[in-house]
Amino acid sequence: MKGDFLGLWNHVLAVLPASPCPQPQAAMAARLVKQCACLLREATLVPPATAPAMAPVGRLRLAQVGRRTLTSSATSPSSHFPRSLSGLLEKEHVFSARPQQQEVDRLIEKATQPEELLELLSGGHRLHENHAALVLIQLSRLLSDKPEHKASLMQDARFQQLLQLVNSQIASVWHGPLVRLLRSLYTLALPTACKELQSVEQEVRWRLRRLRYKHLAFLAESSTTYMQQQGSQELLAELLVSLERRWAEIEDGRTVVALMAKAGPLSEPLMNRLEDKCLELVEQFGPDELRKVLVTLAAQNRRSVPLLRAVSYHLVQKPFLLTKGVLLDLAYAYGKLGFQQTQVFQRLAADLLPHVPGLTSGEVAHCAKSFALLKWLSGPLFEAFVQHVLDRAQTVPVPHLCNVLLAFAHLNFRPERPEQEDQFFSLVHEKLDSELTGLHPALQVDVVWALCVLRQAREAELRAVLRPELHGQFLEAKSPKDQGTLRKLLHVNASAQLEHPGYAGPCLPAAALVPGLSALDRKVTPLQKELQDTLKGLLGSSDRGSFAVPTQYGWVLDAEVLLDPDGQFLPLRNFVAPHLAPPSGSQPLPPGAKRLAFLRWEFSSYGSRSRDLLGRFALARRHVQAAGFLVVDVPYYEWLDLKSEWQKGAYLKDKMRKAVAEELAK
Repeated sequence: MKGDFLGLWNHVLAVLPASPCPQPQAAMAARLVKQCACLLREATLVPPATAPAMAPVGRLRLAQVGRRTLTSSATSPSSHFPRSLSGLLEKEHVFSARPQQQEVDRLIEKATQPEELLELLSGGHRLHENHAALVLIQLSRLLSDKPEHKASLMQDARFQQLLQLVNSQIASVWHGPLVRLLRSLYTLALPTACKELQSVEQEVRWRLRRLRYKHLAFLAESSTTYMQQQGSQELLAELLVSLERRWAEIEDGRTVVALMAKAGPLSEPLMNRLEDKCLELVEQFGPDELRKVLVTLAAQNRRSVPLLRAVSYHLVQKPFLLTKGVLLDLAYAYGKLGFQQTQVFQRLAADLLPHVPGLTSGEVAHCAKSFALLKWLSGPLFEAFVQHVLDRAQTVPVPHLCNVLLAFAHLNFRPERPEQEDQFFSLVHEKLDSELTGLHPALQVDVVWALCVLRQAREAELRAVLRPELHGQFLEAKSPKDQGTLRKLLHVNASAQLEHPGYAGPCLPAAALVPGLSALDRKVTPLQKELQDTLKGLLGSSDRGSFAVPTQYGWVLDAEVLLDPDGQFLPLRNFVAPHLAPPSGSQPLPPGAKRLAFLRWEFSSYGSRSRDLLGRFALARRHVQAAGFLVVDVPYYEWLDLKSEWQKGAYLKDKMRKAVAEELAK
């Protein structure tokens, strides 16, 4: 091959004249140069044993070829070309094929101790540039679970020699070992100012456009966290841009899922591209890939509706065998994102039911919470949760029991069998008797509030959260979370006053019962506006009704009216109103007068695919009734059927007549 190349090259030189060549000769020369390039490419595939004239492995050297014929000078025939062949060879590194495995490669792979790797430097072995990188990669693997040995390694002179060897030959390290080398240097915790680390980072930056996409994905998956910690912001930014620009090169689901988890949160454009690619490949995904996609979206709180719909479709249509772990993760992801998909929920509940006896108490608590967030009540599944708790009555941790109780309260679920209900709540009271006051104050309020929703609160538990030592820290609440806890305290206080006649205190102070601005500063919904407009038309006078009435019980009435025994509206002015904070009016209601409260129930007030009120709204209705009101329910699904103003007015009149008739029937 050497002789062929030299003969062909001499023929090229013979064809080229000293002066600029005419077009036919230039075309012939171009064809000959192309054949030279083919011979050079074939030369790179010759193994070292058969090519003794080649330079050290890793780059192509033209040995024994007359260098004066490849150099550029004023008298050289090749000087007439804009870019000489010698210039290209000197400026561009051309990598040879991977050499055959040597003994040192096997020693690196089989090493089980760092000392075995460091001894290779002084063992007479011939290490090329990739060997030094492979030794560092293997060192990081061996020390991954031994962080205490990393500091002593940094002081070893052989390790420093190894770093210097890699640094001196970094331009010749192959792409694969290079990206793994960078990850290994990060895991070895080299200081940010280490020049060898900076050299590897710079080399990676130079090669970003030449690296295959799998190398870029490996860097993003394994090194983005280290880049953020090490302050390598320029490399990280360029890596994210390269990933985003070359997103079409992704060919498999594992890569796109891994990038969504690791690099997606760092770049919004990249995440958008990854979602598009995920939509393209989702048909190829198995249950594990679908789970990872949903969990990634949930972890970033990213509610990508098209992607969620596509994943839901394949979960429903394909007969996947979903394991217990996959089912729990799917329930968590859908609950966290609040994405409603009835068929998916039905399958999750049906597939989870056989696994319930084998779940841990923590898994039951998390699963119940996920379904509560979805507002999805599956009777058989929640009955199984109750039985699971009863079967482990002695070992169930109180925090897990509290989470199950809160999920039940959110969905307003109580066991159907009376004996099972009694056993469950007896267990709850038994656990809380000794451990309620040891819980976090906000959790104490949540638990007692849940018992109030389920009509299971005892006076001792009410006193535990209404004592000044606990509620005092929430009276001046500023954060949304503390304000939510204060509202629940108002509900607990209302339960103590309205549903426990024998309760003697303590109670919240009068100043705490005055509604804050947040109670009224809410966006008016279309149903609320239409209800108010229709009622105003029926009342005829503004003093015959009140709208958006805040009460001392923590609830806001949509409207309040008074009816005399003949069903006529009465002015509200000057009549006693004990439900306000502070109470107003001094004139008692006329004999036979009825106080009516209008409560609208939006779509969000109900469970998914259900017309049963959620626990919070069921508690509100009970409290308003216990305060002496006749409740006029206005559910969204009935109001939507009313098209004209006349129909809406007739509907409200009929509702008021029915509420009065039911009261008289009692």
